Amino acid sequence: MMQRIATWRRDVPYLTKKQIEKEAALLLDEYDERHGRIAGPPIPIDEIVELHLGLTLEVKDMRRLFRFGDVHGALWMEQKVVGIDRSLDPAVHPNKRGRYHFTLAHEAGHWRLHRRYYVAHPYQGKLFGDDIPVPAHVCRSSEAKKPVEWQADYFAAAVLMPRPMVRAAWESWAKTTSPMSLDQLQARAGERAIADMVASGMD
Repeated sequence: MMQRIATWRRDVPYLTKKQIEKEAALLLDEYDERHGRIAGPPIPIDEIVELHLGLTLEVKDMRRLFRFGDVHGALWMEQKVVGIDRSLDPAVHPNKRGRYHFTLAHEAGHWRLHRRYYVAHPYQGKLFGDDIPVPAHVCRSSEAKKPVEWQADYFAAAVLMPRPMVRAAWESWAKTTSPMSLDQLQARAGERAIADMVASGMD
């Protein structure tokens, strides 16, 4: 029988969106300083997790490990391992690349925001008696509204779509800093599509 032996010490403290965005920006700044500036999207979240945070990324069959089907990721604190469900493996399911990146950034959020609140059980067990230790945290879609999960979700969004980078991309695409209606967006998208075709010689 699977047991969850490792857990959070207590409820995580309240964090504002601004605090979470600040921590996400700090992570990106640290990566820039050590590994070179990120010029624009997409954010290299795989490299951030493995090279900068020093975590090992493993694709796992979460359904087999945990016997329920809504686990996208898990974090083994002591082993410094991030597990991502094989259904999100972009090498096999390229259409899931976005979800894969978000799940990876979500687990990075737990590492940065919450690992100080983790406590290991002195008798750390194994899953189903095999050689896989019980993770510190399992992320289930059915638990997405818990504060610890909401914070990791918001951190992931702030890392993958940092506000200054999104604003710069918007200004470059829309040629304005003002909001647009849906009709204006569709018209602008059509203009850009035509311009791109002309630029590539497809008139």
